[in-house]
Amino acid sequence: MASGSTIMDPICLVRNQNNQLTVNPRALKILEQISQPVVVVAITGLYRTGKSYLMNRLAGQNHGFHLGSTVQSETKGIWMWCVPHPSKENHTLVLLDTEGLGDMEKGDSKNDSWIFALAVLLSSTFIYNSMSTINHQALEQLHYVTELTELIRIKSSPISDDVKDSVEFVRFFPDFVWAVRDFMLELELNGNPITEDEYLENALKLIPDANPQIQNSNLPRECIRKFFPKRKCFVFDRPASNRRQLLHLEEIPENQLDGNFQKQSKVFCSYIYTHAKAKSLKEGITVTGTRLGTLVEAYVYAINSGSVPCLENAVSILAQRENSAAVEKAADHYSEQMTKRLNLPTDTLQELLEAHAACEKEAIAVFMEHSFKDEKKDFQKKLLVMIKKKKETFMLQDEEASVKYCQAELKKLSDPLMKSISKGTFSVPGGHCRYLEARSRFEENYKLIPRKGVK
Repeated sequence: MASGSTIMDPICLVRNQNNQLTVNPRALKILEQISQPVVVVAITGLYRTGKSYLMNRLAGQNHGFHLGSTVQSETKGIWMWCVPHPSKENHTLVLLDTEGLGDMEKGDSKNDSWIFALAVLLSSTFIYNSMSTINHQALEQLHYVTELTELIRIKSSPISDDVKDSVEFVRFFPDFVWAVRDFMLELELNGNPITEDEYLENALKLIPDANPQIQNSNLPRECIRKFFPKRKCFVFDRPASNRRQLLHLEEIPENQLDGNFQKQSKVFCSYIYTHAKAKSLKEGITVTGTRLGTLVEAYVYAINSGSVPCLENAVSILAQRENSAAVEKAADHYSEQMTKRLNLPTDTLQELLEAHAACEKEAIAVFMEHSFKDEKKDFQKKLLVMIKKKKETFMLQDEEASVKYCQAELKKLSDPLMKSISKGTFSVPGGHCRYLEARSRFEENYKLIPRKGVK
């Protein structure tokens, strides 16, 4: 996965046990290795409605996300499957399969709301999967969308309600796809054929009635229209007519599936591959696998600590991590390059300072390449402080190397002179003059030695 993408088995990303959400470290390790931009497609919907099967088709596989054949919900928490993107070069397709909403075995409906909110926060395309038709009941089951403004905040500072549920959310929310399964109706309105998208838009029309009950049923429609301006609808026939086949869909060869379902699935997959965008944050910041892992951790931590996941805070955490790593990377580059370029001892201090200037410039370039929203240049300042300390260390090493080298050369040159003194060579008439001559030669020879350095 050095280049950033791999084929792997699905893995649990966020565990949901005893109404407590935890992030799976093994899944984070996988995301850490994905340096490519990620196209994140999440699916939610009532349990036992075939979400996992649809996601397996997006992965181009029959097997993958586990399918259940009983009334018991199979998927718990959020499962992740990372595959190379079928049509976007150097992108990874991250499929998120969420546990079914409305599972009677769960005691806390708040848990469903958080799973729903996480799917919205993490995805660039959000699929809502439902059965049969988009009617009043289907929209009521999508009440989670009305809670999003309570479960997600854009800014960390308190903001007024009218701003909170305004178009601010639109800038950060994913594209919305409604998948209607086992659709048995004719796509007609007032006797005229309509498209799937027109079917959805007609279902989302607000009912003009002041009755509080009607207004309440309008709320999911209003929220979908407001928060998800880019909407798409797909309807699917039953994949098979035989009940036994429906219970074991993953074992059915493609050519034995219902013909209409095959066509609808291909159109659906083609749309997702072509139109689902890479996940991004504010100001067009592209999310990689590594960044997605950081976001998951930040959001789950916020939920578990009793606070509301905040997009601004998540970006700050992302900046903190990435910039700290960028500082380390740049500082290491400085050290490596200085070590390579310097032959200690240097001939002059200027030689070291010139190497320092070149390596510092390169290190700053490395930091700039890997840094993330360091608007106040706080991390760049930290890097410069680190580089300054490293430069001082190199200067000390240069001085020590110079001293060591000079002492060794002095010893080498002085050995013959010291031996002559010990032998009494100069303890004769005229010996003092001969000693001065020998010492002068010794000094001249020492001066001729190159690259003695700063000491």
